[in-house]
Amino acid sequence: MPEPRFSRLLLTGAAGRLGSELRRGLAPLAAEMRLADRSGIRDLGPRETAMQFDLADEAACLEACRDVDAIVHFGGTPVEAPWEEILDSSIRGSYHIYEGARKCGVKRVVYASSVHAVGYHGMEDQIDAAAPVRPDGLYGVSKCFTEALSRLYWDKFGIESACLRIFSSFPEPGDRRNLWSWLSFADCVRLVTAGLTAPRVGHTIAFGLSRNAVVPVDNRLAGHLGFVPEDSAEPFRAAIEAATPPADPQAPSVKFLGGRFCEIGHPSDG
Repeated sequence: MPEPRFSRLLLTGAAGRLGSELRRGLAPLAAEMRLADRSGIRDLGPRETAMQFDLADEAACLEACRDVDAIVHFGGTPVEAPWEEILDSSIRGSYHIYEGARKCGVKRVVYASSVHAVGYHGMEDQIDAAAPVRPDGLYGVSKCFTEALSRLYWDKFGIESACLRIFSSFPEPGDRRNLWSWLSFADCVRLVTAGLTAPRVGHTIAFGLSRNAVVPVDNRLAGHLGFVPEDSAEPFRAAIEAATPPADPQAPSVKFLGGRFCEIGHPSDG
């Protein structure tokens, strides 16, 4: 087995759907994985340690960032939610992680951004990372905030960030939208690994998609990461199309990159 690239990696959101995959997939890169989540993490391996805290706790975030070589920040509210939850978990929480990185001398963060930062761009727009943000909800706003925060921390403090706008990462595609939006778990690990190991990242925004037949965004501005997806939704196409009728092409969930998030009202409306 090759020597690990890092002495210690911090992974936030380690008990979540993607965090659980990254916990395993990134393990060869680090002599120690420091796993953080507001839920308890069990069954620790010999090269794992765990911390349980809420990202709204600034002191706990600072402690988690001590003596780590890089941070994979996948913690925070994973879906549209009431404002106070978004504010505490995803906005304050991301600020606390970046402040922890600054104070502890951590020089690279890989951040789980989302398609929902640009969800109101149309399917035919073929945007790249330079396109204006167009969030499709409060969740998307929190992603735009952290992308801007990470830009500040690169320009002012020299902390590199790879902001990964993940689309739909599940074990396999589940509907017609996923035929273009799917990011396999294995490709998600490849994308994060690229963000951690690229020689230079600076401030990079990358789109997280597998090698699907239709890719409605242009990822050329993140080419220096060296991410090459290997999976595709195509093997699932026939079964999905047979099981689900086509949706109304004028529906917001079909017209815009954000899908059904573009049809969700304000979370305070119930």
